[in-house]
Amino acid sequence: MYALLILDIQVGLVHGPQKPWRCEALLETLNNLMDKARSAGAPIFLARHIGPPGSPIEPGSPLTMIAPELRLQGAEIVFEKRRPNAFEKTDLADNLRAHGVTGVVITGMKTQYCVDSTSRAARDLGFDAVLIADGHSCSDTPALNAQAIVAHHNATLNGPFCQVVRAEEWGF
Repeated sequence: MYALLILDIQVGLVHGPQKPWRCEALLETLNNLMDKARSAGAPIFLARHIGPPGSPIEPGSPLTMIAPELRLQGAEIVFEKRRPNAFEKTDLADNLRAHGVTGVVITGMKTQYCVDSTSRAARDLGFDAVLIADGHSCSDTPALNAQAIVAHHNATLNGPFCQVVRAEEWGF
């Protein structure tokens, strides 16, 4: 069984000063994926990235709350992480296994940080990893625009680290 994993779709990133590329389309894609997961009885995990006390993303900060555009229904499992890799120093792997999950469908933000490191770690931990090509995003950087970052990561991660598929092609 596959679980849907949504990384860091939180107020501070979705509504922050650096708008994610294709943000509205990303949110709709994630809502559609959650609908597919629910229909199939697949668990949905949402990560919230938090920082140390006193930082803008300290635990409990409104910036770390799940973006209200995601249509949550209450059965989703929300967890906090402090590192880009969602498995690092969290109970995600154990929680996935407890739900009978053998594969994770990875989505969210930011492509070059949390999406990348979680995609690379999933297979090392024994999970089948799927990255939704149109299910992750980031903002432009001084070196590359977001569209190029997403395209680069889709090409780089596909094969050695995960299977990359478009949301419309994925079924749980």
